[in-house]
Amino acid sequence: MDGMTTSDTAPALDGIKVLDLTQFEAGPSCTEALAWMGADVVKVEEPKRGEPGRWSFTDEPGIDANYFIYYNLNKKSVTCNLKTDEGKELLTKLVAEVDVVIENMAPGTFARLGFDYARLSEINPRVIFAQVKGFSPDSPHANYLSFDMIAQATGGTMAVNGNPDGPPIKPGSTIGDTGTGMLCAMGILGALFQRVTTGRGQHIQIAMRDAMINYCRTPMSKQVPLDGVLPRAGNEILGSSPGGLYPCKPGGPDDYCYIFASRGNEEHWRRLMRLMDREDLMDDPRLQDGTARWNHKSLVDEAITAWTSQRTKDEVMETIAEAKVPCGAVFNTQELMHDPDLHARGIMQKINHPQRGEVIVSGWPLQMSDTHVPIKSSPLHGENNNDIYGGWLGYSEDEVKDMKARDVI
Repeated sequence: MDGMTTSDTAPALDGIKVLDLTQFEAGPSCTEALAWMGADVVKVEEPKRGEPGRWSFTDEPGIDANYFIYYNLNKKSVTCNLKTDEGKELLTKLVAEVDVVIENMAPGTFARLGFDYARLSEINPRVIFAQVKGFSPDSPHANYLSFDMIAQATGGTMAVNGNPDGPPIKPGSTIGDTGTGMLCAMGILGALFQRVTTGRGQHIQIAMRDAMINYCRTPMSKQVPLDGVLPRAGNEILGSSPGGLYPCKPGGPDDYCYIFASRGNEEHWRRLMRLMDREDLMDDPRLQDGTARWNHKSLVDEAITAWTSQRTKDEVMETIAEAKVPCGAVFNTQELMHDPDLHARGIMQKINHPQRGEVIVSGWPLQMSDTHVPIKSSPLHGENNNDIYGGWLGYSEDEVKDMKARDVI
């Protein structure tokens, strides 16, 4: 079976069928997570070029973008022209066969095609219908379009990021998209579990802006007692020292380590000073707790920088972390992509893409003892038309060819 694990046990979502009408990243992140837990995920794409993520980010015209590959591993692809009545009828038949339908089209688009939750539930009462939008349908911004950076701007993650004296900065990781997708996947899993009891599907809605507020719970908690706006802290932890980036040799753009001594464990500070041969600072009356060190942080930073700047980030991380002090080197995307440990553990993997050949991709970080689904390449545009329309709906190969010739698929 396609989704079987490398053991004798079927994966967690074996037998669950997902109809994926999403594009770019928020929706595809959600369905990719489901695929990595064993679900049979089928992308439904428009017939000419497929979802925009395939071609709008590609560096080679006519070849799927690496961006698309990263977010659509372990999926299948069919084409369907939803602008035709026959295409809508095909989608109706597919809905009747699946457990989950998910879409992240522009607000109102899917309903205008005739597929709101009432209709989907009528076709298949057990179907779980998930929708990812930029803004809640119940909000004043319901019809506004959104991308990752719009969600981050309106949901708080941008305002809390940046230096105190500088403008907001968009986090480089796409939590607006992928972060929302993960929460949506959680909702789908909960709905699948609840369906065991009720026998019914349900409607799941998540707004990217709302998801970002959820990811801002720590800064929100710090805002509670303040009259003014919570200030940006850059790389530091407000009120704690040491807590920030320290330069390492040879001084390249990513040659830094993050070193943090927790306010909840003074031993971190003492261990750090011992390994740096600065026991004198342990006895300094100005540096006896986290708040005191924050008030004299220039003294702390100067002492630590003098030590880190003589060592590489790998040496700094190994020495400090081995001493049981929280420390992490700043590794860039190139370093991570070729890290032997990440490859050994499957966090980074090599796949063979039918157009690009060998591609290094990031895998699924969740480890489950009874679910391990080998990573497979993303599908080519419409690659599985015969498999799905034939295997799921019973169309013959000639009928599929005919539908293709008439631009139904």
